[in-house]
Amino acid sequence: MENLFSPLNTFIYGFLLGAVFLVLALYSHWKTKREFKRYKLHLSDKLELDAKQLGDANKERARLSQENEHMRLQVARLNERSDNKLQRELEILARAEKHMLINAPGFAPAWEMAKSKAMEQIQGEENGSSFPQKIFRKLMGIGGQGTVVALPAEAAAKASENSGSSNSSAA
Repeated sequence: MENLFSPLNTFIYGFLLGAVFLVLALYSHWKTKREFKRYKLHLSDKLELDAKQLGDANKERARLSQENEHMRLQVARLNERSDNKLQRELEILARAEKHMLINAPGFAPAWEMAKSKAMEQIQGEENGSSFPQKIFRKLMGIGGQGTVVALPAEAAAKASENSGSSNSSAA
């Protein structure tokens, strides 16, 4: 039994035990080194993907901003056309009217009266009874029979009324 624990055997046991710990430490070191390389590759791949995605997003943003600028210029150009200006102004007035009808309680009756008066004036102008047309007729010597009708549907309706009344008076 003395032979097992002699100083040479103790040294060999210690050396073997140190060698086992050295192998375990080297294995852990290699494992950690491999994992570190894998994490570095993963990180570089992720950074490359993020850089590519950021570049694509910047290209898309630049394309959309350029498209937005073109659309803004096109809208400004279309708003300069006279018929589009009138439509835009009409839309603004329609929205303002709706807003006032909802928010101003005393506004609605006055507004409706103003609209009906404006409608009567326009119909009067279409029928030829506006003040400048009356003066023009007096100067030109045109009688009351020469009414000017602006809308073809109204002219057709009046013509059919006139022909119906002349047929009834003939009978």
